[in-house]
Amino acid sequence: MSSRGLEGARERRVRTDGVELCVAELGDAANPTVVLLHGYPDSKEVWSEVAERLRDRFHVVLYDVRGHGRSTAPEPLRGGFTLEKLTDDFLAVADAVSPDAPVHLVGHDWGSVQGWEFVTVGRTQRRIASFTSISGPSLDHFGHWIKERMARPTPRRAAQLLGQGAKSWYVYALHTPRLPEAFWRGPLAKQWPKVLARSEKLPPGRYPTNSLPEDAAHGAWLYRDNVRARMRRPRSDAYAHVPVQLITPTGDAYLSQRLYDDLDRWAPQLVRRTLPAKHWVPRSRPDQLAAWITEFVTARHEGGESGPARLPMGTGPYAEWFAGRLVLVTGAAGGIGRATAFAFAEAGARVIAVDRDADGAARTAELARLVGAPEAWSECCDVSDGQAMEQLAAKVAAERGVVDVLVNNAGIGLAGAFLDTSVEDWRAVLDVNLWGVIHGCRTFGRQMAERGQGGHIVNTASAAAFQPSKSLSAYSTSKAAVLMLSECLRAELASRGIKVTAICPGIVNTGITGTARFVGVPEGEQRRRRLKAARLYGKRGYPPEKVAEAVLRAVVEDRAVVPVTPEAHGLRLMSRFTPRLRRGLARLDPPL
Repeated sequence: MSSRGLEGARERRVRTDGVELCVAELGDAANPTVVLLHGYPDSKEVWSEVAERLRDRFHVVLYDVRGHGRSTAPEPLRGGFTLEKLTDDFLAVADAVSPDAPVHLVGHDWGSVQGWEFVTVGRTQRRIASFTSISGPSLDHFGHWIKERMARPTPRRAAQLLGQGAKSWYVYALHTPRLPEAFWRGPLAKQWPKVLARSEKLPPGRYPTNSLPEDAAHGAWLYRDNVRARMRRPRSDAYAHVPVQLITPTGDAYLSQRLYDDLDRWAPQLVRRTLPAKHWVPRSRPDQLAAWITEFVTARHEGGESGPARLPMGTGPYAEWFAGRLVLVTGAAGGIGRATAFAFAEAGARVIAVDRDADGAARTAELARLVGAPEAWSECCDVSDGQAMEQLAAKVAAERGVVDVLVNNAGIGLAGAFLDTSVEDWRAVLDVNLWGVIHGCRTFGRQMAERGQGGHIVNTASAAAFQPSKSLSAYSTSKAAVLMLSECLRAELASRGIKVTAICPGIVNTGITGTARFVGVPEGEQRRRRLKAARLYGKRGYPPEKVAEAVLRAVVEDRAVVPVTPEAHGLRLMSRFTPRLRRGLARLDPPL
């Protein structure tokens, strides 16, 4: 028999403690077993998109928690949903689907709350190999978190308590007798799909199921049977006995990120991931969840009892954001592009280095693997060629997946008087600096939009986008256009969850001066000006690594326009508040 919303699933019934649990299985039972636990007010179908992506690699097991979906409810309801009884249910399912090997547990919302119980009690030892927690804290850890902040209050701790208290409004409501059941069996269940689609920007699908009114009504007892008791008397021995992967959505409306500040104390083998998404990530970001679950489970399975095998997580403050994510950087053979590829690699991202210099791109990919990228590839492509970019995007999607972060960095320099700049010169600069960005945004941005799981586009503009110059008309025009394009796309793509940032570096010590063209002068004078410009940029001494760090920070903080160097900040302020001075500076001859 096939379970609803899970095509090709094998269904069985597991009886325990007077209830009958509906269990669905996908994939080869000889593979490592991954158990997906749903939250409130969901049923197992909330995991359908993730399960489809895992079934080829794992034996995927999903079951409806007692009283939800096609599982029966306990009699009576009061006292029938305690964490102790839910642990009994889990062990019964694990024994039925994987009697000879421990399972890998993944929980979302109340599924994660249950999961924390399962991995911190003694009777489940050797039945669980790893645990991935998403949007659901341990009630014991939560209880200690509250007690510690109340015992030693500070303004910051008080703000954390008040902030989480406001987010937990629904917990208080669910403790109200009978009222939640009446609402769920009445108007709320009918409106819930629309509420989720609007608030979480979820794509249409097979969720939620028709059992929602009863699931939500029965699930209120999860809160009533457990929350108050654990908040009053949290266990002091709630230490995880398996490796834990914590995935924290930054836009979660119900849980503060501060809840997990002290989690390393309770989970010695902890891996942190951060995801720019809202609460229902099994529906909004199934690709990313499936990739992280696969990586974590595979590492633990290969590591055996001795511990996790090599799990590329990256280093530094941005590792939890970018580890395992796919990042493509154009103009990556050197300068800012290479430094940016390295920065993402150090954070554990999978990196694609793109440049028309095939050897340079290959060298960047090779070094990216050495500095921390779990995987890195190079592609030779001229970003000014729209057809080539279309082919590149199709190849990347087919072989590596949809890009999570796109950095349109490729650019060339051109200096000289406007009247000396030929049509061919203009075309060369605009083809790379502007059209290269347009091609990247069109091809990879379309893939992000079609995937429906968001993404981030970073376009390299310049401080020249703020400041006119008598000798940089073509270059400044191209970069000002990139800045405006980025602002327009940021507005247009926001509804699709795609963020757009314009990076404006300033004077940075890169190789662009060595390849820049100076129009209107003979070749010998061009060489002299290139050398002098390179020396000036070298004396300025601002390294491309700082620009790369600004790129990662901009993605994490979702910033729209990012001036990098001090002069870039100054020129942006000048463009806003002292336009006459800015125009006066534009008339000065460059120091070349």
